[in-house]
Amino acid sequence: MNKMLIADVQSVADTRRIAIDKAGIRALRHPVRIMDKAGVQHTVAVFNMYVNLAHHLKGVHMSRFVEMLNEHDSVISVETFEKLLISMVRKLEAESGDIEMRFPYFIGKTAPVSGIKSLMDYDVAFIGQIRNGESRFTLKVVVPVTSLCPCSKEVSDYGAHNQRSHMSISIRTNHFVWIEDLIRIAEDQASCELYGLLKRSDEKYVTEKAYGNPKFVEDAVRDIASVLNRDERIDAYTVEAENFESIHNHSAYALIECDKLKN
Repeated sequence: MNKMLIADVQSVADTRRIAIDKAGIRALRHPVRIMDKAGVQHTVAVFNMYVNLAHHLKGVHMSRFVEMLNEHDSVISVETFEKLLISMVRKLEAESGDIEMRFPYFIGKTAPVSGIKSLMDYDVAFIGQIRNGESRFTLKVVVPVTSLCPCSKEVSDYGAHNQRSHMSISIRTNHFVWIEDLIRIAEDQASCELYGLLKRSDEKYVTEKAYGNPKFVEDAVRDIASVLNRDERIDAYTVEAENFESIHNHSAYALIECDKLKN
């Protein structure tokens, strides 16, 4: 019995002679296992996956991206993520490629006074790209914290306005860095860190700690940058701080970028 031939439209020649920089899939959710300090944690990641498309090809075989993720059953670390990136470029017969993997990451925390334990979630991203045969990996964490305004504290007879803020750190490294360690850097430089669960005694502690440690967004990014500048494992970084202001209908924002290899 003869098998019916099915046309491979993606492989048909294209006559417009226009190459495409990125073609692929976006917003694909897939369960993953992430290496952490305690061992392995299970989470769900959102993937964006792209490769370049030569000018003479009609399209990319989109199904191959999904096949790769279903075949990849290793715990994801910096090393295995790079292997996934290289494998994608080879499988799609491309010269360049990008993978962005974003996922919630959980850390167990202990309240500062009561000692009650809870989980705190953070947004984490692995971002990889291959260009001209060379791969580049970026680790990004978004850390929610408390910030308290130095100006408000100075001009008020009592109290000061404070708000929840996001500290974002993106790094390229020459040596392994734990996600937890990068989160800790951000939390240490905030007015106060956040917790998943607090009792009244803890609320008093974190409120007073923030009041005694006021920070502008400019202070926060400079303090984090100072720590990253001293860390020899880090080759380049971007630090961002965004305060979701409690007395304005806009955010305060600051950013520092540094490539140590170019300085």
